[in-house]
Amino acid sequence: MKRALPLALSAFLLSCASAPQVEYPDLDLATPANWTASTPAGGIADDWWRDLGTTRLDSLITQALAQNYDLKGTATRLAQAQAQAIAAGAPLLPQLSGSGNGSKRKQNFVGFPIPGSAGQVLSSTSTSYGVNLNLSWEVDLWGRLRAGTQAAIADAQAAEADWAGARLSLAAQTARAYFAAVEAGRQVELAHATVENYRVSTEQIQRRYRRGLRSSLDLRLGRSSLAAAQATLEQRRQQQDISLRQLELLLGRYPSASIVVGSELPAVNGAVPAGLPADLIARRPDLIAAERRLAAADRRLVRARRALLPSISLTTSTGRSSSALSDLLDGDFSVWNLVGNISQPFLQGGRLRAGVDQAAGAAEGALFGYAQSALRAYGEVETRLSAEGFLADQEQALATAATEATAARVLAEERYARGLSNLITLLESQRRAFDAQSRLLSIKRQRLDARVNLYLALGGGFNDSTPSQHAEVSQ
Repeated sequence: MKRALPLALSAFLLSCASAPQVEYPDLDLATPANWTASTPAGGIADDWWRDLGTTRLDSLITQALAQNYDLKGTATRLAQAQAQAIAAGAPLLPQLSGSGNGSKRKQNFVGFPIPGSAGQVLSSTSTSYGVNLNLSWEVDLWGRLRAGTQAAIADAQAAEADWAGARLSLAAQTARAYFAAVEAGRQVELAHATVENYRVSTEQIQRRYRRGLRSSLDLRLGRSSLAAAQATLEQRRQQQDISLRQLELLLGRYPSASIVVGSELPAVNGAVPAGLPADLIARRPDLIAAERRLAAADRRLVRARRALLPSISLTTSTGRSSSALSDLLDGDFSVWNLVGNISQPFLQGGRLRAGVDQAAGAAEGALFGYAQSALRAYGEVETRLSAEGFLADQEQALATAATEATAARVLAEERYARGLSNLITLLESQRRAFDAQSRLLSIKRQRLDARVNLYLALGGGFNDSTPSQHAEVSQ
């Protein structure tokens, strides 16, 4: 019922005014037929995060969309814009109001020479009752009211696109926060392994030092490396704590750092079918919102120009008036009034002309804002399509570096145990091995973030199975 009532009111009040048509302006911008960064044919699918291969993320995004308070705040702004559209459509229809009144009056007649009054003050008492119906309607001869209503509808549609963009952004934030939490957990595990490795090496150095086979310099270097590894472990734990709490905040939960995430980062497989540049403006919520705001500004310019023309209004009232309450049902006591009015503004001190200039400036500014938004959107897609290739090459190189560094560490540990290499070589090989593994984890998470950002730039949507929680206002 809460959703049905606003929908019914919208359909009733806005039946006389339809939303302005979607018209994408012809920008002075040479747009290629295809993206300059290579991409397979096809279009991005809804619920794009499922392509990342983790059911846990699917569940978390569902929770975030249902519980995030920032998204709920955006939904309230959408409801406000829809209510404003309904209010803007009301002047198109006749306005009817009713009133009732009752009064009782006593009047004294002082100084009148009325015979037989014997010096007393004469008075009279009267009682009056009345009911009235008042009907008023401005004839929208030039379309001024209609233009204002259409502007409000376009604003509501822009707010709806903002709401869709907020949902898309929240899904992307949740995905990135989830991957950051998973990576932080893996970094903690790697830091634990690093500490244990340095602990074993330090204990080995200490035993040899006691036997006089190693100098105090080796012992101090070993202890220093162990302490540095322990400091890194605490840093990784702190990063994990922060990432878990950040994820919980996005989910609308108390940030207790108790949420359970996966233990492995999913692999990025295949390329994203990005579609064509010409399709982007009809898919990205921010561009849809910019186009609707441009349409609203155009309709407000029309309204400002039509305000220079005459306005015609009709007013009528009818009712009954009597000194007896029972007579209000008698047609003999009926009264009525009918007034027609036409007005033409002449001297307004330049107010109306200034209103036209202001609306024209706002429309031009909205056009420039739309053009910049479109250019920024194209740039984001091209940049993120290119980033896919760069990051893939980096991951391949870091995977090779991690493999070789790990093999070098194992070899250095074996040679040091046999006394064939010095401690500096051992410590350096250990540092390089763990640094390469840590960087490999980071680049894997960066590739996932880049894939999420690409979906965001392409305006990936949702395949909702439940009805929208807001009322539609477009006709």
